[in-house]
Amino acid sequence: MPALGGATTHDATGRSAVLNPTYRMNELIAPAVAAQPQAIALTSAGLSITYDELDRLAGRVAAAALHAGVGAQDRLAFIGKNSVEQIEVILGCARLDAVVVSVNWRLPSADLAYIVDDMEAEVVFVDALLLDAVLPMLLTLTRVTTVVAIGADAPIGGSIPFSAWIAGHEPIGSVEVAPGDAALQIYTSGTTGRPKGVTLSHAAVTATMPAMSRQWRTDHTSVMLTVLPWFHIAGLGAVIGALGAGGTVVISNDTDADRLLDSVEAHGVTNLVLASIILQWIVNSPKAATTDLSSLRVISYGASPITQETLRAAIALFGCDLVQIYGLTETMGTVTVLDAGDHLIGDGPDRLLSCGRAADGVEVRLVDPDELTDVATGEVGEIWARSPRNMTGYWHSPEETAAALTEDGWLRTGDLARLDAEGYVFLCDRLKDMIVTGGENVYPTEVENVLQWHPAIAEVTVIGVPDDRWGETPKALVVLQPGATPTAGELIAYSRERLAHFKCPTSVEFVESLPKTPSGKVLKRSLRAAYWDGMQRRNPASGA
Repeated sequence: MPALGGATTHDATGRSAVLNPTYRMNELIAPAVAAQPQAIALTSAGLSITYDELDRLAGRVAAAALHAGVGAQDRLAFIGKNSVEQIEVILGCARLDAVVVSVNWRLPSADLAYIVDDMEAEVVFVDALLLDAVLPMLLTLTRVTTVVAIGADAPIGGSIPFSAWIAGHEPIGSVEVAPGDAALQIYTSGTTGRPKGVTLSHAAVTATMPAMSRQWRTDHTSVMLTVLPWFHIAGLGAVIGALGAGGTVVISNDTDADRLLDSVEAHGVTNLVLASIILQWIVNSPKAATTDLSSLRVISYGASPITQETLRAAIALFGCDLVQIYGLTETMGTVTVLDAGDHLIGDGPDRLLSCGRAADGVEVRLVDPDELTDVATGEVGEIWARSPRNMTGYWHSPEETAAALTEDGWLRTGDLARLDAEGYVFLCDRLKDMIVTGGENVYPTEVENVLQWHPAIAEVTVIGVPDDRWGETPKALVVLQPGATPTAGELIAYSRERLAHFKCPTSVEFVESLPKTPSGKVLKRSLRAAYWDGMQRRNPASGA
């Protein structure tokens, strides 16, 4: 790997920070390796790995992948929970200019098969604990030639243990990587429910990193506890930000509030990136009052609705900076930021109802979705964003890419908002009717397409309704066939046999009819209003 600058600077607190001049994924940890090779890069379940060790392991992965025939811009799939091996694989394959796609392991086999096949993966990494469920699906895909089992001591069903796959390979350096090459690919559901591969370039990573460092105050002394799954940009972005700054990443898959609090205290965690609903769980935990939280510097949150009461309680509890993020996978995670100062405005205008102002390096405008002209201050329009962080497009989906990206670089987010005179964005609704439940995106059309096949259902629509635990959950409004008498539980069970559980309705209401436009489209906005009117906050963070 070519030598990098590895320069050091100091912020206002006097902490030094390792600077990476490019932040390309293949070079992400090179400055930290040069400046502090024995510093801890990753910690997981009692195992700690230094930057020097991570560098060598990534180099061995690169050598093994090269031996397996992996080349520039090839896609490899990773199906598993957050792990040390996943970082080794991502960084190692980046040295070959290849892209590791972290796949949502919670999805049904049909969706997993579609995604792995769509990315044209020949090599697939799978958590050994998931192999029994996933391997039969992988065996149906003709492109897949190699299945590498993470955490296996011996071959399982024809898979190769990860330790055996890299055995005998000496570390290798990196090939040259162009800024426009794909660095990341993350699948997000489209409005019809079909997963789309969002492609993000090395240039997008480069453009994002300096702003993330300032926003999260990350440096070589940072300890980032990551609990969000890495098949979401928020979770993966937190890891990239911490490693790019030379900090330590504490890996977890546990969102239980009490155990999360234990981890903060045990590891001296400085940074958390959370879905809003997890922040709410922590605030509501009695354990929070007796936990030492003094190490925390910044908590970033977003991706689901949150109330002002929760925010005010969090400000009082943590005593650190809170930063709200609104963004999408398609924008490398951040469009607007409600920074720490906006959370502490005293008697001024209540900015806690806003998702902040345009992030550094991001242009934001509100556009009438029909006329495609900017709306006036205070009026509702669709959020459009433009920055070097925007995706290059949807993998294998030129029509959907053209619909989302304008010729002059604006991304249409699909979210509706209003803008005040000072540039603060206030989210209003979802143009695409997306539901965000516990940080997971659910598209009503996909759920409706399943339910409408039930013989008792004449018509059905699905909307998001408030939920104390998950922020919001899907609710099915059902018109029954004459004489049909199914229970709500029967319809929920029917959906659970065909969809990931987080996509399924948690409640069903039987109605005589559904309100519609003259053209026959269901008026979902008026249906949602009955549940959301009077609520203090609706925060649709698409895809983040």
